[in-house]
Amino acid sequence: MSTTHSERLRGLLEPLVSAKGLDLEEIEVSRAGRRRVLRIVVDSDDGVDLDACAELSRTISTTLDETDVMGEDEYQLEVTSPGADRPLTERRHYARAVGRLAKIQLHEGDDFVARVLAVDEEGLDLEVPGVKGRKPTARRVEFASIAKARVELEFNRKDKKEEEA
Repeated sequence: MSTTHSERLRGLLEPLVSAKGLDLEEIEVSRAGRRRVLRIVVDSDDGVDLDACAELSRTISTTLDETDVMGEDEYQLEVTSPGADRPLTERRHYARAVGRLAKIQLHEGDDFVARVLAVDEEGLDLEVPGVKGRKPTARRVEFASIAKARVELEFNRKDKKEEEA
């Protein structure tokens, strides 16, 4: 997808997504056989449910039909939320990950998994789990030092409400 095509799509779609109280995370146009697939990834602080994706899909479809931004070729529209283990690239992504585990790779090559405790304008406050019976340790990481970060899926973690009961 060319930069100008991407910019046209973003300019057209961003107001529609924002009007629904969502953030436009990603726009991707790819090929699937003879058709193109337009995948739009949206999110919010409260997450995105299937009904919100369906409603937004209808709105976007109508708007795209009224414009020539997708050209004459057939395409399939997909409106979705980010995956559970999506990359963390924006401050808002980290804020949404508070309380969750994240795998973090620093520019100097240090990789570790830690729980995101708090997020501010400069970086993250983390809790690195203890190894072999040791207590967890606190760690501060600045955004500028993070090369890559991704939420880690936890299948056996108890919810805080369950722990308090």
